[in-house]
Amino acid sequence: MMCTRAITAILLVAISSVLPLWLAAPANAAWQPSKPITFIVMAGKGGGADKAVRFLVKTMTARNLLGVPFEIINIPGNSGGDALAELQRRQGDDHAILFTLNSFYTTPMKKPELKIDISKFTPIARLAQDVFLLWVNSDRKDINTIDDFVKAAREKGSDWVMSGTGSGSEDNLLTDFFNSMYGLNITYRPLKGGGAVAKELVANKCDSTVNNPSEQAKYYAEGLTKPIVAITPARLEQYRRIPTLNETGMSFHYYMQRSVVGAPAMSNGARAYYGDLFKNLFNSAEWQGYRKKNSLGGKLLTGDNLKKYWRKQQEKHRRWRMTIEVLQSLGPTISQN
Repeated sequence: MMCTRAITAILLVAISSVLPLWLAAPANAAWQPSKPITFIVMAGKGGGADKAVRFLVKTMTARNLLGVPFEIINIPGNSGGDALAELQRRQGDDHAILFTLNSFYTTPMKKPELKIDISKFTPIARLAQDVFLLWVNSDRKDINTIDDFVKAAREKGSDWVMSGTGSGSEDNLLTDFFNSMYGLNITYRPLKGGGAVAKELVANKCDSTVNNPSEQAKYYAEGLTKPIVAITPARLEQYRRIPTLNETGMSFHYYMQRSVVGAPAMSNGARAYYGDLFKNLFNSAEWQGYRKKNSLGGKLLTGDNLKKYWRKQQEKHRRWRMTIEVLQSLGPTISQN
């Protein structure tokens, strides 16, 4: 019989020959999600971001692109600040991503006490740039042009209400733009999401909105609401009859980013995984069809290019806010005669 010492030696040799391969396997293998992925929306249900996320998740599920489910969480508090704080709190979490509005820039500026540093987030993919139109209820037969809108809003003064998503947000900024550039005194009413904003207009609980196309599409198709101008450089394919602000003599346009953002300090493996996943989604027939239907533009941006885009947009929003504040201090830009 072979002695115990000899048997032990053989076993140790056998184990040592396999052990390095076993230890190396996880390091060499591509990262894969191992539990449900939290997909945070920094606004309420029914808005443009929420609709896009649910469409993306539906597409990924139908295509069986990954073996774990998504948990969609809407966190609209603090104009999306609570959502940013939640993602920032989950530093190093490879199973937490977020879908943006432009409050990604505006909320940290307006609420420095939240101590949100967007440069720390992991850039994954910009899937689109959303657009804005100025909307009124179709009952307003007297409002069909921007001049009609300005006249009606001026007559109603501060009783004219523009509902929008969040305080200090992109909708708030656009309302300030109309006030400062057209000599108006519109009151801005913040709500938790674009879906709620659109419903307010349908119910005549506000006088106007600056909804994205996806948020008003259903009501527009039913003839309940109507766009007055598009805040874009060129007319939108789905709204060919609607002029742009540029055409009315006001050289201004504004876009909303629709980007996927990862938690700070996300692993390189997870970052690469999500980058490939959303690149494939961007190029899919489903997402391209969604983009066309909802007037979404913009090319795919990922990684460092997306981070550069954030920096530029952050600076633009800072300048826009400063310009509007200066205009407001000087009084109406357009004559009220």
